[in-house]
Amino acid sequence: MNKIARQSSQTADIQTLPDDIAEELTRLPGEVMSVDDAPSLAPPAPLSKDEVRTIVISLMLTMFLAALDQTIVATALPTIGRQFQDVSNLSWVITAYLLASTAVAPVFGTLSDIYGRKVMIIVSLSLFVAGSVLCAVAPSMPMLILARGLQGLGGGGIMPVVQTVISDVVSARERGQYQAYFSSVWMVGGILGPVIGGVFAEHLHWSMIFWINLPLTAAALALLLPKMKKIPVFHRKRKVDWLGGVLLMASAVVFMLVLTWGGTRYKWLSPTVLSMVGAAVALVVAFVWHARRADEPFLPLPLLSGSVAPFALTAGGCALGAMTGLTVQLPLYYESVYHLTASEAGLALIPLAAVSTIGAAIAGRTMARAKHYKRVAIVGTSWAAICALGLTLTALPLWGLLTLMAAFALGLGTTFPVCVVSLQNSVARPQVGTITGAMNFFRSLMSSFMVAAFAAILLIALGADIPLAGEHHAAGAIPAIPVEDMRHAFRYVFGAATALMTTASLCLIMMEERPLAGPSVTQPVEMAE
Repeated sequence: MNKIARQSSQTADIQTLPDDIAEELTRLPGEVMSVDDAPSLAPPAPLSKDEVRTIVISLMLTMFLAALDQTIVATALPTIGRQFQDVSNLSWVITAYLLASTAVAPVFGTLSDIYGRKVMIIVSLSLFVAGSVLCAVAPSMPMLILARGLQGLGGGGIMPVVQTVISDVVSARERGQYQAYFSSVWMVGGILGPVIGGVFAEHLHWSMIFWINLPLTAAALALLLPKMKKIPVFHRKRKVDWLGGVLLMASAVVFMLVLTWGGTRYKWLSPTVLSMVGAAVALVVAFVWHARRADEPFLPLPLLSGSVAPFALTAGGCALGAMTGLTVQLPLYYESVYHLTASEAGLALIPLAAVSTIGAAIAGRTMARAKHYKRVAIVGTSWAAICALGLTLTALPLWGLLTLMAAFALGLGTTFPVCVVSLQNSVARPQVGTITGAMNFFRSLMSSFMVAAFAAILLIALGADIPLAGEHHAAGAIPAIPVEDMRHAFRYVFGAATALMTTASLCLIMMEERPLAGPSVTQPVEMAE
């Protein structure tokens, strides 16, 4: 009776709070927060346009660190291999980073909801810089791989924390256009990374690809930290479920190793791969069992259910998986069918990366002005599915392929801001970091899975051993496979992309379209300059 009385008293007290704070207190699934927590949810004085602009620029610079590090290392790998006289372990320089960054994404998202955004952005950048310094001075390949893992721990925290900070300073209705800005950061990083890495490795020293992170990080912190005190505080101190976090990270690492080694180092049906699949499944089952019984689980399972989260997670994962899978496999298609050089094949990927950013910008502006904001993504994903179907059914000249690929990317790009904002809008403010970290986690897993799936599709269609994702080959070393056979095999790849974008469109149709907080759609929304 006393417990019921206390809960009734708390609920009554909550009703006396301002509407926006009371809503946050009562939206937390499965619990009623005490009014003692209310001050941490009360927003400070509104940020000025200049302050928002400074914060966004610093966050974009912070995000650029993670985006650049995804691609800058690749072109320096041959130089690194020659210096350390170790080519067999070169792939681990990239794999170690991907494993670590994928595993810790949900960890940093959840911890930012517990300890605050400022603490976690400092921790993630500190780990990133420490890893960068150790990479630059690494005396051997094993030490470089370990340092890349440490760097990945920091890099994996940058993405979810940055996206969470944006949700703290910008209303949900305006947030989509800012997400488009960050998509452009990833595009620029993806284009400049290989170029900068090649220049440093050829004309300076390969360690410069890591030293460059120090001044960039210092500039980002110098811009961001003075403004962090004015960012609204929505985190809530609670006990950390470390066991749940360890189980989640362990399952992710094992699953990523399966996708990395399967079909390359080991056959898919080999005892090693099958045992690793079994271990990954066992760890997932253990995580779910623990999450259902913990008082405050690391990743509350109710967050992943409902009428928004599962559909937004699936749609975003399908879109990013299609884009990543095509980005990895298309160079082989360009080189073998259109006889492009490796550098020309890289340039031919620009329409896919660059135009998707335009699609994200269109969706972001639409979200700021339209009541039914998800329609732009439904139209976009449907258009992308039609374009992918066209690639599946027709053999095109190079200019036609690039044109249709750009049209495909335009539709695909509309998915990302809609899914990110819808997910963040579906949970209480003290849980935005958790759902954002989970989103990045599942997207990374989906991307890795689709890279492996597209490679398997090609191998099955061609019935031959060919250099696929992550395998290096000399110029002109493409196997002598007839052009028509390669075209026919890639039709299955384009067909898989069609299926993914169709699935994304269906998920967006089924996803609930909840009202977005922010300026009325009848009022003009002032864009950040």
